[in-house]
Amino acid sequence: MALLTQAIEATITQRFRLPYFLYLPPDYPGEASQKWPVVFFLHGAGERGADLSLLPRHGLMAQVQKGREFPFLLVAPQCPVDCTWDRILDQLDCLLEEIVREYDVDVERIYVTGLSMGGYGTWHWGARHPKAFAGLVPICGGTMPLLGFPEKIAVLKDVPVWVFHGVDDQVVPVARSEELVHVLTTLGAPVRFTKYGGVGHNAWDRAYAEPELIPWLLELRNTQFCLEKSDHCE
Repeated sequence: MALLTQAIEATITQRFRLPYFLYLPPDYPGEASQKWPVVFFLHGAGERGADLSLLPRHGLMAQVQKGREFPFLLVAPQCPVDCTWDRILDQLDCLLEEIVREYDVDVERIYVTGLSMGGYGTWHWGARHPKAFAGLVPICGGTMPLLGFPEKIAVLKDVPVWVFHGVDDQVVPVARSEELVHVLTTLGAPVRFTKYGGVGHNAWDRAYAEPELIPWLLELRNTQFCLEKSDHCE
């Protein structure tokens, strides 16, 4: 019997469909030379599927639904059923490229926030592109240990992050955020951590109601913006 060592080299292409909500400020596009900040909002596990009407249940999308106006573009993609954000980062990359290409985007002011599963997605997408985002706001999230975390989060040592978590969270324990914040604080990273005592999994209502959050976020600038073009985006 012959035991051979072989390898295959090939290219696999994949077509996908990623629905998303796009909120435009009332005065968009404004002056001809005006560039706008963009906030990507990643929802939780309960809003997965192919029905965008699920997205306004929570977070920033819920605030838009209630009539709140924001001075930025808000992009809210919908994750497919039986999937998590860390498994479709390629698709998120393509979405980011499309938004930057098609709209008047200030590339120095691109931000990501998410809650629960979307908090995980915020950490993972941010760690994939530490030079693409000006700031991150993960809420009651964490990371997947088998993918090299929490140590891998060190790549975000220069990215401002504001983390929120409920101390009594029984769905995603607060320890998931604490271990990531510990890595960043050890490196002297610009990380803020707000823990809500007596709050369970729903830390997002209080977090997104923080009067300081949006002004803090929009003050952040990423003058070293860099996003490697994805070969799988056409």
